[in-house]
Amino acid sequence: MELTRTEEKVMQILWRLQKAFVKDIVEALDDDPKPAYTTISTIIRILEQKGFVNYIAYGKTHQYFPVISKNEYRQKSFKDLLNNYFEGKPSQVLSYMVQDKSLTSKELEALKALIKQHKK
Repeated sequence: MELTRTEEKVMQILWRLQKAFVKDIVEALDDDPKPAYTTISTIIRILEQKGFVNYIAYGKTHQYFPVISKNEYRQKSFKDLLNNYFEGKPSQVLSYMVQDKSLTSKELEALKALIKQHKK
């Protein structure tokens, strides 16, 4: 299941904090102006429905935590990107990055070293 940009922003905060109340998430957002408490509360409920977060109830207050790890989401997102835009071929991703000049020479050297190491 995919996340909207705003949902992903909230998840990034939850992954970093590990547990948070809605007020903590609002405070951690770097948006200016800050979104309303109710807006973030609604996003959290959507994330809960999507199976990304759960909570611990303290009376009427809820402390939220991620159910899906950042790594699990990264893997799924990368597979989706790979399949949807690069015909499922990692080599096409690298080719794109090299041709787009997205990689610095230092990053290219690090990739070469990683590939050499992987071959062994």
